[in-house]
Amino acid sequence: MVGMLQTAYDGGNAADSLHHAVIGHRSAPLGSWNLPRDRCLSCELIGCFPGSLFPRREVIAGCCRHVWDMLSNGCRLRLALRPCCTLPPGWRLLTVTTLPVQSRKPAVRPWWEEKNYEDGVKWKFLEHRGPYFAPGYEPLPDDVRFLYDGEPMKLSLEAEEVATFYGKMLDHEYTTKEIFQKNFFTDWKTQMSKEEKKTIKQLYKCDFSEIHKYFYDKNEARKALPKEEKQKLKEETNKIQEEYGYCTLDGHREKIGNFKIEPPGLFRGRGDHPKMGMLKLRIRPEDVIINCSKDAKIPEPPPGHKWKEVRFDNAVTWLASWTENIQGSIKYIMLNPSSKLKGEKDWQKYETARRLKSVVTQIRSQYRLDWKSREMKKRQRAVALYFIDKLALRAGNEKEEGETADTVGCCSLRVEHIQLYPEMDGQHYVVEFDFLGKDSIRYYNKVPVEKEVFKNLKRFMENKNPDDDLFDRLNTSNLNKHLQDLMDGLTAKVFRTYNASITLQDQLKALTNEEDNVAAKILSYNRANRAVALLCNHQRALPKTFEKSMQNLQAKIDAKELQVKEAKKELKKAKADHKAKNLDRTKKEMEKKKKQRERLEEQLMKLKLQATDKEENKQVALGTSKLNYLDPRITVAWCKKYGVPIEKIYNKTQREKFAWAIDMTNEDFEF
Repeated sequence: MVGMLQTAYDGGNAADSLHHAVIGHRSAPLGSWNLPRDRCLSCELIGCFPGSLFPRREVIAGCCRHVWDMLSNGCRLRLALRPCCTLPPGWRLLTVTTLPVQSRKPAVRPWWEEKNYEDGVKWKFLEHRGPYFAPGYEPLPDDVRFLYDGEPMKLSLEAEEVATFYGKMLDHEYTTKEIFQKNFFTDWKTQMSKEEKKTIKQLYKCDFSEIHKYFYDKNEARKALPKEEKQKLKEETNKIQEEYGYCTLDGHREKIGNFKIEPPGLFRGRGDHPKMGMLKLRIRPEDVIINCSKDAKIPEPPPGHKWKEVRFDNAVTWLASWTENIQGSIKYIMLNPSSKLKGEKDWQKYETARRLKSVVTQIRSQYRLDWKSREMKKRQRAVALYFIDKLALRAGNEKEEGETADTVGCCSLRVEHIQLYPEMDGQHYVVEFDFLGKDSIRYYNKVPVEKEVFKNLKRFMENKNPDDDLFDRLNTSNLNKHLQDLMDGLTAKVFRTYNASITLQDQLKALTNEEDNVAAKILSYNRANRAVALLCNHQRALPKTFEKSMQNLQAKIDAKELQVKEAKKELKKAKADHKAKNLDRTKKEMEKKKKQRERLEEQLMKLKLQATDKEENKQVALGTSKLNYLDPRITVAWCKKYGVPIEKIYNKTQREKFAWAIDMTNEDFEF
């Protein structure tokens, strides 16, 4: 039996001159052979293992890392060896040549095998280049005009820049929305000169069409660039990535996730966000707080600028931060999802959710008892916890009035957000939810609840106005304090992560058929993921290209069906020919046609499964739950158990993010 293994040689600088046979040398020393860094020795050996068919790893110590095959006396083994070892007794070389060593990008560092710091310390040394700022504004060419009331008007640079933000979006649905137009016009006027404010009174009189055409043509020209020019642009991007996209963390070079500060523009938001169209101001170094270690080289701000502040806080994981002007939220530059700090946080999140599994039955029993409590506060808390558990609702953060959109969570639900139906569609005690959740995404659901929950909700709504709080004796802080008492580290989000992961695991068990091919198993996985996305209300707008892509897919299906039909005819003809002649040639032809038909039928089935998958998930965001709420070990275990390549579920970036799960998980893992 022959085993193949290649181990890179990182030895000396001498000539590459050994292309000859070496025969009959027992325990031959190889250490005198010096090779360039890009070469290794390819050696064919013959030898024996007295008394055993299974060589221990140390038998060829220093030559290779593993010997995978069973070896018997007189067998041959071809290896790429480090030329610094001595062959063991009983082995001799047959041939020696040099081979190029293929360079490989280093794999994700196995940080999960390293020890963690204590007392909340995240790192001991952190050095980075700071954020990469958006380039300054380039004025429009003189022949690109802005028109007001049909007349050309030269704008100041500040007003012109904001006008380009709107002009670029002219063909987007956002610019048709009244709230977007209103917010844009209000903020645009803050950037106008006094003369411009006097002239520009109505948005509908503004003509941005030439600006839109200019940027559209510019974008199309970029797409049409020759390959050489595109390569130059790519090299420039890579250069920026190398300079700003990495940091040194405790002696390791780690990739940074979002090192580029977002350029100024118009806020879009999700759903019907009341602040859409507002102006996102340019972030400058004076807005940015830098975080690094005291003994590191502090990153230099752009010439003529200075940082808002420099901190040396090793209890946090961010590298830089600033406050954006639309909602007043703090933005951070963090490490890449595949980094140690990000990975540890993910791992800890899922382990906390797994701990909930051991106490969730007890928690559920307790909140059921509290439905009948004499204290109204306990009753409200118990019903809210039931919703968080059963429907994966977010707790709902407290916010200042008018600060953000009218979004709510479980604790901040108002009477107007629910309707009670003693009976609906053949089900008893139905609650209809209708409210704006996170990112102004509508949550609409009709769900049957337990009788005690229904009775309590009726009681909570008595003598209240539509805009009154449903849970008037409960807030997020009180709920989270109660959850902490139930289990250390327990929050509403932990419930959400737990229910998402357990739902995926249960759905995979129910939907996966071991006899299915890989394409059918992937459809089952996506259906399981879809159940989680629906539970967590992860929606998306229908993609603009959906109809066209479905038409293209259907055209492929129609063409493949014709090919299958033709293949069946050819097979039928080949069978008749073989039956009449009964020759080896006709038999081979018949087998060939049979395989061709089977291959085409399999391709047709894959296309149909793809169409089904696409249709079912057209308005469901599978990625959000997959990346943030589903323990990746469930997916890895499923892939290993059912023979589905992990790259069919996770792309390259996702595999790097979940490298810890891929490395440590076997097919028997249970969440």
